[in-house]
Amino acid sequence: MLEMLTSESFAFRSGESVYNSVEMRGRHVDSYSMYKRGTRDHVINTYDYDKEQVRLLSGVGKDIGNPSWKRSFPYILLAALSSFLFGYHLGVVNETLESMSHDLGFHGDTMAEGLVVSTCLGGAFVGSLFSGSIADGVGRRRAFQLCALPLIIGSSMSATAKNLWGMLLGRLFVGTGMGIGPPVAALYVAEVSPAYVRGTYGSCSQLATCLGLMGALFIGFPAKQIEGWWRMCFWASVAPAALLTVFMEFSVESPHWLFKRGRGAEAEAEFEKLLGGPYVKGAMAELSKSQRGDEADTVKLSELFYGRHRKVVFMGSSLFALQQLSGINAVFYFSSTVFKSAGVPSESANICVGIANLLGSLFALVSMDKLGRKALLIASFSGMAVAMTIQATSASSLVSGSSVIYLSVGGMLLFVLTFAMGAGPVPGLLLSEMFPSRVRAKAMSICMAVHWMINSLVGLLFLRLLELLGPLVLNTIFATFCLLAVIFVKKNVLETKGKSLQDIEIALLPPV
Repeated sequence: MLEMLTSESFAFRSGESVYNSVEMRGRHVDSYSMYKRGTRDHVINTYDYDKEQVRLLSGVGKDIGNPSWKRSFPYILLAALSSFLFGYHLGVVNETLESMSHDLGFHGDTMAEGLVVSTCLGGAFVGSLFSGSIADGVGRRRAFQLCALPLIIGSSMSATAKNLWGMLLGRLFVGTGMGIGPPVAALYVAEVSPAYVRGTYGSCSQLATCLGLMGALFIGFPAKQIEGWWRMCFWASVAPAALLTVFMEFSVESPHWLFKRGRGAEAEAEFEKLLGGPYVKGAMAELSKSQRGDEADTVKLSELFYGRHRKVVFMGSSLFALQQLSGINAVFYFSSTVFKSAGVPSESANICVGIANLLGSLFALVSMDKLGRKALLIASFSGMAVAMTIQATSASSLVSGSSVIYLSVGGMLLFVLTFAMGAGPVPGLLLSEMFPSRVRAKAMSICMAVHWMINSLVGLLFLRLLELLGPLVLNTIFATFCLLAVIFVKKNVLETKGKSLQDIEIALLPPV
């Protein structure tokens, strides 16, 4: 028998579906210590969400099944606003850069144009480094609001910029907000979602990012025809950021964060909003499986790099690094060049890429909780390897004439489609599930910092490497990284579909 207690004692017996509530004061620490010495496999088998539906029993022993997804879904939609803003600001410069450079006096200066993009990425790197401390220090709700604040300030500064320096300062503020948003959104979605729909909810973030990119694309279309329209494109992002700030005031806080801070009563109240009254005791018991409710002490970096958490931190950082080294951002940043060589206007090219991204995101949305995270990652990286091989073949002497164009464009669209099906949405969700609650925010910030660092390097070096190596060699290198990602996922990634965050933690974390 495995005992885990919060304010009451909860006994869970293997092979039985019994939920007992008994008054047991003063034994929480002993029970927690006994649990830590227990067998992790026993707990995973007791709560095997892959084989059967979660069974949470009421006091009279009636099976009440899964909580309604409708209770938590409005909060997921609100959190997705940050992902929408993330996608919007990634794409807002694409259609507006030319007219913006004319108005601000740096047209034709490729260094200045590159700075408009890279300054935002640099700000995102800085923001991601501090995102964990912010999320742990003030909570997930306040972190969302602090994410929206620099987005509002930076967008306003960009919209009213009179010269290049004003634009760069605005983009730096925007980048800082972009760096804070994704890790906080991943944390929040993982911690407020019922286990059986957590994958679907996690895919909502990728879908919102895709819609943000497409929104920036469509709003930016008139920029080349209407003088000063680019300023409206920046002003347009202020409204959703303001909505995020206001409505987060009325959203739920993460019960995991509250419990970790020793605020158990508030955590129960939030669980009641998210799941419903009959599920509160079971949810609190789940938290007690891996937490004592008094773990608000500071997480040291040495714990993440050299302690017992180093394996999952390495796994998460490697997954994000492989995601970026697959070449996805080279495709997003420079797809217009490929389409232009095929005689396709940049507007049509961006629409084609956006549609491929949207279709892949929709597939991930409906498949995440059916096929699982690991299966989607393997299929996605495998498809990306095939797509990059097709693009490499188009640059070889094996094909000529119109076949080159069809293979190049087809390979690019296939690459975007397969990326959005798994390699895009899965890593952020998977890592927020894998990391133990105590270090989840800090570990996510480190992994996102790796993401932005590799992202910046690929964007900075891609054109230079393309000149030095040529498309055949460079696309072959990208395809190789995709294959390495398949091998890495097969050997290291744990399937988390349907499992509670506590069970995942128990399976991955070595015993003390």
